Amino acid sequence: MPGIGGVGRIGAVTRSTLRQQIADALRDEVLAGRLQPGQEFTVKEIAEQYGVSATPVREALVDLSAQGLLDAVQHRGFEVHAYSLDDYRGMLEARSLVTDGIFHRLVGPLPTGDTAAEARRATALAGVRRRGEEARRAATAGELNILIGYDLRFWRELSTLFGNAYLADFVHRLRVQCWVCAVQHLRRVTDLRGRLWSGHTDLVDALAGRDPITAHEVVRSYNAHSLTLVEGPATG
Repeated sequence: MPGIGGVGRIGAVTRSTLRQQIADALRDEVLAGRLQPGQEFTVKEIAEQYGVSATPVREALVDLSAQGLLDAVQHRGFEVHAYSLDDYRGMLEARSLVTDGIFHRLVGPLPTGDTAAEARRATALAGVRRRGEEARRAATAGELNILIGYDLRFWRELSTLFGNAYLADFVHRLRVQCWVCAVQHLRRVTDLRGRLWSGHTDLVDALAGRDPITAHEVVRSYNAHSLTLVEGPATG
């Protein structure tokens, strides 16, 4: 059944997963640009669209509000949060500070003679690099929706190697917010082929080579590239 942003009704799910599935579906609609900044909707509209009760919908919308993707509108429901370019600049600075700390931990020395730990780290980084290769292909082709999915998985897997679940969740939430902000501007660009950042594998190679300075430079270049790309259509 068509509804907000053209999302179809989700299949039958248990109550324990319903809240998260609704939140994920709406988040994906925002990332895809089908739910626009300032667009309003009510709990009742979402519940009718998905054919579910109001309770899990309300819970999902509250979750997305806590993540900074939606705003509660008094007596009217919810609306998609509109991020400014200043918000985006602040997000880039925040994620750089966090990732620098992660990089230094990831390239730090392991206990002497712990070859098993070294092998595990190498295997994990190889897996992250494969995800980076997928992201690079999507970026080169200008496939923004595909890139966002792979990019979020890439950074989730990379930050998980840090070993702190709370920090990994924070980084993931911040990167979702960055993409929500960016897509509001990037959707105005008609052809993104060759214009999206594709240096994921360069970052992994720097970390695998225990080079936090190069890793920092890769991310610095990434942030500068992203800001230039977003500022173009925003000011054009």
